[in-house]
Amino acid sequence: MNNPYQNSENNLRYFSYQYYLKKKYGIRVYKVPLDAGFTCPNRDGTYGIGGCSFCTSTGSGEFAGNRHTDLLTQFYNKKESLSSKWPNGKSIAYFQAFSNTYGSVHEVQAMIEPFLKLDEVLEISIATRPDCLSDEMISLLNELSHKKEIWLELGLQTIHDKTAVAFNRSYTTSVFADTIQRLSTTNIKICVHIINGLVNETPAMMLETAMYLANLPIHAIKIHMLHLMHNSSLGQSYLNQAWSLLREEEYVQIVADQLEILPPDLIIERLTGDGAKDLLIAPLWTIKKIKTLNEIQKELVKRNTYQGIHYKQEN
Repeated sequence: MNNPYQNSENNLRYFSYQYYLKKKYGIRVYKVPLDAGFTCPNRDGTYGIGGCSFCTSTGSGEFAGNRHTDLLTQFYNKKESLSSKWPNGKSIAYFQAFSNTYGSVHEVQAMIEPFLKLDEVLEISIATRPDCLSDEMISLLNELSHKKEIWLELGLQTIHDKTAVAFNRSYTTSVFADTIQRLSTTNIKICVHIINGLVNETPAMMLETAMYLANLPIHAIKIHMLHLMHNSSLGQSYLNQAWSLLREEEYVQIVADQLEILPPDLIIERLTGDGAKDLLIAPLWTIKKIKTLNEIQKELVKRNTYQGIHYKQEN
């Protein structure tokens, strides 16, 4: 049977980010990861200390630039290495490390403004937390989004507050829901991060997180496998006493289940993560990202299903 899924190329059965960007811009587009020098409110004592237990000391910005270097220098240094792969491509300025709206409106505007002036930058992408988005901050980002498209990447990880307390997220899912509601009236695009394999979560709980997001006004999702890293508190706990992690076959099944219930027009920015190899403790199967992606595609073909086949829109 031919692939019935329309938002695709190369017979993929989901709406890939690469396909979305190519269809929109007609060229290869890639993210340039940056470190703007911020921290997080659950690191500096505002809401807690230590940060999310799975997060590394670099704020999950291992591939970002050097925070002690100015942002434009970071951008051009990173762009030079990436452009060798895609010499005719254009870029997205991606503020990746820590929470990049955890500062004053003036600081965030100063962070973004230089990239609004660069022709080679098509969009701005900002990783942050939903509890770092005041009405004033949202108003600023909405105003700037009329100059260039602005994406917010929100680290939800799970809708289950008991799990979130265990990994020290330091905000409730109700805070996330309120932020989504406030963003829904703006021009800002929303990408939500979730993690499969969090401690004590069952496959049913992971599916519930996807089902919850399926009917929210968001534009994209990133699905990760939990990485245990050497420079994270959760990684250290694992070294002290290991516990069972999802096997690749289990992860593939869960992601296929999640794709089936997500809306067909939701952009899939990521289906598995790629932690820095020299810092990764487990699971080691995540190093072979292409293999995992191929296994997910093979599973959808085997089932003869695709993204959105079981999506049910709520009234």
